Amino acid sequence: MGLKEGTRAARTAKVAGLVGLVGIGATGCSTEEVMRFGWPVAVTPQAERMRELWTWSVVAALVVGVIVWGLILWSVAFHRKKSEELPRQTAYNLPLELVLIVVPTIIVAVLFYFTAITQNYVTDKSKPADVTVDVIAFQWNWEFQYPGFKAEDTNEAVRTTGASGEVPLLVLPAGKSIRFTLKSTDVIHSFYVPEFHFKRDVFPEPDKNNQDSVFQIDRIDRPGSFVGRCAELCGTYHSMMNFEVRALESADFDKYIKLRQQVNEKTGRTYTAAEALTELNCADWCTPHATTTEPFNTDRTAREASGGSK
Repeated sequence: MGLKEGTRAARTAKVAGLVGLVGIGATGCSTEEVMRFGWPVAVTPQAERMRELWTWSVVAALVVGVIVWGLILWSVAFHRKKSEELPRQTAYNLPLELVLIVVPTIIVAVLFYFTAITQNYVTDKSKPADVTVDVIAFQWNWEFQYPGFKAEDTNEAVRTTGASGEVPLLVLPAGKSIRFTLKSTDVIHSFYVPEFHFKRDVFPEPDKNNQDSVFQIDRIDRPGSFVGRCAELCGTYHSMMNFEVRALESADFDKYIKLRQQVNEKTGRTYTAAEALTELNCADWCTPHATTTEPFNTDRTAREASGGSK
């Protein structure tokens, strides 16, 4: 009888494994996509390190889960009530109790170690950055300033300010280290780019409130456009408070920032972000408007209730 039960259990395990493999295959996901567990593709070294921490934490949790589920199913299947006789009673099981203390302690210690290592790497800003950007959040948009670059007509830092009808572009160089300094002019916001796998709250008066308002990335691995969002509920139009990170090749960024410092003869003012990108004409990366998100309509009278007639 025991042999038959063991054979049945092995067959059940094989069927469960086959069902799992079929389920994964039916999704059409590659191994790399499965291992990301739904995370966006990382575009910075810090983001990849956080993705690795997340992946292996989930794998560890699944391994523990499978063991626990297996023990539960094993107990249910093979230790059902078979007689009215009371089972042998035991007060203590020292080896089992030691296992139940030592194993969870080891798991927590290992997770803590790798979490601390990853956190220290992600938050490190000991090295000098190639480019510094001041990020200023306000209800309900963003302003980006480049303190290392002065505009000719105002002698102030080059800046890009978003408006209701225009999504602000945070233009950055790919392949260079970038430092972000965050500040809010009103309530608490949050700077979040999904491909960075990282978000940082943006506080008003961060120095006065002892907030760490600076973080740094080693580089953006490739040119591209990546949507950015406010990830902190900050008021009526919180969900519309988007921006776009535009990563350019290093040489194109140098040309872009040089244009942003110069006066546009057609307008008599320094080049805007859109004008500078148009002047560069560097294919998809130089589109003068956001491609990952769009402005919202602030006219509430133009909206209709869900399911309403047109």
